[in-house]
Amino acid sequence: MHETRHRHERHNHERSDRPFRGRHSPFGAGWFGPPPWAGRRARRGDVRAALLALLAEKPMHGYDVIQELESRSGGAWRPSPGSIYPTLQMLEDEGLVTSADQDGKRVFSLTEAGKAEVEERKERTGGAQPWDFRAGGGEVQMQLRDAFFQLAAALMQVARTGTTQQMKQAGEIVAEARKKVYAILAQD
Repeated sequence: MHETRHRHERHNHERSDRPFRGRHSPFGAGWFGPPPWAGRRARRGDVRAALLALLAEKPMHGYDVIQELESRSGGAWRPSPGSIYPTLQMLEDEGLVTSADQDGKRVFSLTEAGKAEVEERKERTGGAQPWDFRAGGGEVQMQLRDAFFQLAAALMQVARTGTTQQMKQAGEIVAEARKKVYAILAQD
C-alpha cells in the first residue's frame, strides 16, 4: 500500500510540473480559470425562461432540453443536468409544468399557467430568447475564443520545444499584446 501511495504522489508531482497544465484542459483551469465562453453558465432565471420557451414548442425530457439549448446557442451554452432537472422540478411544483412517463422517460409539458407565463415573457422581452447570444456578439466571442486557443497552442509549443531565447521572445510578444488589448478597452 505504501508503494502505491508513493507512486500516486510522484505521478501527481510530475503532472504539476508541466507548463500550462491544469485539471480540466491542456491549458489548465489552474492557470486561467474557466474562460467565459466555456459552457456559458446561466443564471437561474435564464434556465427557467429557456425551459419554458422550449416546452412551449413541444413536450420534452431533460436530456432533449440540454441538447436543444446547446444547438440553439451554437454550442455557447450547454447547461448541466444539475441545473436543468431541479429547475424542471421547481416549475412543476409551481404548476407551470406537468410531467408524465413516456417510454421510460419523464417528459415535461407546459400547463395553461406555463403557457401564460411564456406569453407574458415574450411581451416583456420583445420575443428575445434566452439562448440567443448572437445579438450580444456571440459569433465575435467565438472568433476571439478560437484566436486565444491558437495563441495558447503556439505558446505551449514554444514552452515544450523552444530555446531559452525563443521562450523569452514569446513572453515579450505576449506582454506587448496584453498591453495592446487593454489599450483597446481604454479607448472611447
